[in-house]
Amino acid sequence: MSDASQGEARVFDVETRYQQMAKRPGGVPREKAIQEAIASIEAKKSTFDDFIHKEMQGLAAAVDTARSGGPPAKWAEKANLHTRAMRDVGTTMGAELLTCVADSFCEVLDAIADGAAYDLDTLACHFDALILVRQPEYRGVRSDQVPELTRGLRRLAERISTHAAPSVVPEP
Repeated sequence: MSDASQGEARVFDVETRYQQMAKRPGGVPREKAIQEAIASIEAKKSTFDDFIHKEMQGLAAAVDTARSGGPPAKWAEKANLHTRAMRDVGTTMGAELLTCVADSFCEVLDAIADGAAYDLDTLACHFDALILVRQPEYRGVRSDQVPELTRGLRRLAERISTHAAPSVVPEP
């Protein structure tokens, strides 16, 4: 081997199973797949309100448990489950503002799960914001169109998340 070839690394392109499958003949053309995906999303939009209503009922039960003084271990995980469900599908279904509010609520709930102190007003504020953004006049509204709401929720979430218990083990 020459001196020049010893210092150079050889790069091997690896094709993943997914890439191999995508290149196989007989698949659905890209444009048709996109059209089918859009049609599927549009079909599901008719049940989106029912889905959100169900998630809000579960979230309301968790928030009620928090209001009654239940320990976070009992209600925070349940609240997080429902809030994440709304956040994860909101933007896909055309509800960007719902996603933004739910994301902020998830941040609060994550901090509580990590041991942060919390107040019920912050939970209630986020819950009420979710109720608000479900109203017909807020459908299709982007988060940048209601900066007072989004900045306020972000400040509440940051206040709690900065006071979360450290998850790093201290050095001896």
